[in-house]
Amino acid sequence: MTIKHRYKTVWLSDIHLGCKDCKAEYLLNFLNNVEIETLYLVGDIIDMWAMSKQFRWPQSHNDVLHKLLALSKQNTQVIYLPGNHDEPIQKFDQMHFGDVEIHRQYVHITAKNEKLLVLHGDQFDQEVCLGKFHSWMGDKGYDFLLFLDRWFHKTFLRNERKYWSLARYIKRHVKSAQKAISRYRQATCQAAKDKGYDGVVCGHIHHPEITMVDGIRYLNDGDWLESCSALVENQKGDIELVYWPYIQLATTKEASECQSHHAA
Repeated sequence: MTIKHRYKTVWLSDIHLGCKDCKAEYLLNFLNNVEIETLYLVGDIIDMWAMSKQFRWPQSHNDVLHKLLALSKQNTQVIYLPGNHDEPIQKFDQMHFGDVEIHRQYVHITAKNEKLLVLHGDQFDQEVCLGKFHSWMGDKGYDFLLFLDRWFHKTFLRNERKYWSLARYIKRHVKSAQKAISRYRQATCQAAKDKGYDGVVCGHIHHPEITMVDGIRYLNDGDWLESCSALVENQKGDIELVYWPYIQLATTKEASECQSHHAA
């Protein structure tokens, strides 16, 4: 009998349903193995950009969407904060779609009484990017990284149980990418500080991280193209990053080793 992980709050973003690089199977496995009181969908859940170029909607993507809707009809409060890839949904700010709440940004109070600003993060693109040309170059470069990721997995990791992202590894070693991440981190934390919050929860840049910036807690829940990560809050109010494939698809010993590695 599978024992489910129970969380007070879970934050997911950048799932990109409709994109060929979406790791829908991993996400569905995660959702089937957790119990959640409040679920935040922090933008780019459905990749309308990708689908406008080439419509792609496999069964696994449909299963994830149906699972999210099913959670909203059960005992999970689902709050959807659309991002830039699902931008058309932004116009429904403050409205409900069935049991799903739509908000452009939201305030979450943790069990430790921390006040966190929750938003996708595309609001800060002008502060992070250096113009339209650089933004376009970034998109093209990222598409190439994801292409390398697909090739790497088909060639070398077809029989591996643990997921590892070549794109994520390369991005971590590109100085311009790290500078953009730093600017983004600073911009989101400054916005939270200006509004009097204790921290900010965001996505958008596909770089999971928990850190402090000038006394403001920065929490980025990552993505489901590279990292397969989520932010989770337990009943005591502790928040951590979960890299699901490392935990769920490894043996108990391997999972323990991976968790220790990420904690370090």
